[in-house]
Amino acid sequence: MSKPMQGRHFITTREWSTDELELLLQSSWDLKRKFYRDEPHALLRDKTLFMMFYEQSTRTRNSFEAGMTQLGGHAHDLTPDKLQVSHGETAEDTARVLSRMGHGISVRNCNWGQGNNFIRSVAEMSRVPVMNMQCDVYHPCQAIADLMTIREKFNNEIRGRKFVISWTYAPSYVRPISVPHSEILLMTRFGLDVTLANPPEFKLKPEIMAQAEANAKAGGSKFEVVDDMDAAFEDAHIVYPKSWGCLVHEPDREAAVKHIEKYPGWVANQERMDLTNPESIYMHPLPASRGAEVTDEVIDGAHSVVWDQAENRLHTAKGLMALTM
Repeated sequence: MSKPMQGRHFITTREWSTDELELLLQSSWDLKRKFYRDEPHALLRDKTLFMMFYEQSTRTRNSFEAGMTQLGGHAHDLTPDKLQVSHGETAEDTARVLSRMGHGISVRNCNWGQGNNFIRSVAEMSRVPVMNMQCDVYHPCQAIADLMTIREKFNNEIRGRKFVISWTYAPSYVRPISVPHSEILLMTRFGLDVTLANPPEFKLKPEIMAQAEANAKAGGSKFEVVDDMDAAFEDAHIVYPKSWGCLVHEPDREAAVKHIEKYPGWVANQERMDLTNPESIYMHPLPASRGAEVTDEVIDGAHSVVWDQAENRLHTAKGLMALTM
């Protein structure tokens, strides 16, 4: 595999060109074929990835750790309590040390107003590529795996298909806003007609919205915003109902939970799936709140591709690491 992207950071898809993202997708498909054929692909033999996790994780942690093993290297699973950042060491000093000992650093930090800044501070001082495993603003690894899944399900014929990302009800705690940000930014670049649906308190960051609109205009696609979940699902080819917090509107998390309770009817159910195109697929980055965000009938139903979507997190993580490390 050629490595024109070696050493490149991956903090948001906005900072990679369309051609570079295409190379990432093609590399991921190549590695997926090798995985299924049980062909050796130890492209990162004897290399080390340092994974810094500030939150719990299932798909992200295991896609990077298993992926690194399958590529012939080793991944260190680091939480703040295992690092001196818990005692005040700076992100910059941590990066200086880790980047002299290994070949890549990946970070997951979703703390609102802090996560992206932390990752960029690490990247500024790192000698090796830094990968964003999710922050408060972006989740590029999820978005690229989702694009891979959509292309697979529609045989690469995705231009002009209606992609809906909709807020859903999920009580108890405020979820990150990074997934809808990354979805509208990436899908508008690749020819999908994107509809964003959310109650008024759950708006996204204005600068992200403006960039999605610019992407759609430049690429000849559409980007629209509605406040009606049924209207959004009408004739959709891809539906992506997922909860996120109203952090732009209300940064206080205790107050933000109260806004969630206003909209218990925003649920992905069979009645709404019946509004979609007959070929439609249901997506979710997982974990999904069954019975709140989505009914069992939908997530376990014929339209659901969530398990293929989750698997592609492995292949795209491997593609990313193989290209950049």
